[in-house]
Amino acid sequence: MNFLAHIYLSGDDDPLLTIGNCIGDTVRGNQYKEYPEALQRGILLHRRIDTFTDAHPVFRQSKRRLVPRFNHYAGVIVDIFYDYLLAKHFGEYSPISLHDFALRFYTSVQQNCQLLQPEAQHLLHYMLRDNWLERYATVEGITRTFHQMDARTDFKSGMQHAPEVLFAEEEAFEAEFRVFFEEVRGGVKLK
Repeated sequence: MNFLAHIYLSGDDDPLLTIGNCIGDTVRGNQYKEYPEALQRGILLHRRIDTFTDAHPVFRQSKRRLVPRFNHYAGVIVDIFYDYLLAKHFGEYSPISLHDFALRFYTSVQQNCQLLQPEAQHLLHYMLRDNWLERYATVEGITRTFHQMDARTDFKSGMQHAPEVLFAEEEAFEAEFRVFFEEVRGGVKLK
């Protein structure tokens, strides 16, 4: 899962847990112990979600469809495809709009940014500046995301072409996403 799903799966009760879940990929090994307790719980939740996702047969099915063209980048691409589909259908999963959901998260980041390590601050700066959470909901936004990611690999990954595959096979990815997302919502509990 990518940023939107991680934030969504954090629930509504604890902004620090949500931020920790969002920044989980920036924290290595036991570095999470350097954070306040609520951020630690969020980072550990991030890891549980990633473990659940990587082992899930439906996620793996989506990923297999991409491996021939994108090799080891297939999992990252599926993460973003699934965030696109969550954003596209956000009203089915949340009583608040994607805009309000994103704004609430961005506000909590601004209020708590001083608690974060520089790498997490850097990531969240760009997320807020470019409004990544709402950007996932549009064709233009997801295309831009993949182009930027491809540029970071010196265009070796071919990720700039990922939207072509998504839109050509959107029904299949959407069916897989719906099954997977229902299961991840029930399978990964907050602790």
